[in-house]
Amino acid sequence: MQLLTLEHFAGCLNETFDAAFADSEVPFVLVEARPLPASPGAMRAPFSLLFRNGAAFLLPQQTYRMRHARLGEVGIFLVPIAREREGFLYQAVFN
Repeated sequence: MQLLTLEHFAGCLNETFDAAFADSEVPFVLVEARPLPASPGAMRAPFSLLFRNGAAFLLPQQTYRMRHARLGEVGIFLVPIAREREGFLYQAVFN
């Protein structure tokens, strides 16, 4: 498996990732992809992703099998971090 980097996601802003959840698919929109401070000896430059989900209910913190048209299927650990007018925000940190 290829190590995912910020460059994989940078071109996917405002695009939908479909996550498998409870025998259905839930859409998440990538709203931010930004670098994080680097640590010496790290295998990759760390980065953070923010996804928005418009569901009326909070999805649990867990690894979601997410599918994207260009990236294919990837497992991403999402943590709910905020509620907005448009829905909930979820963060993924890669380090």
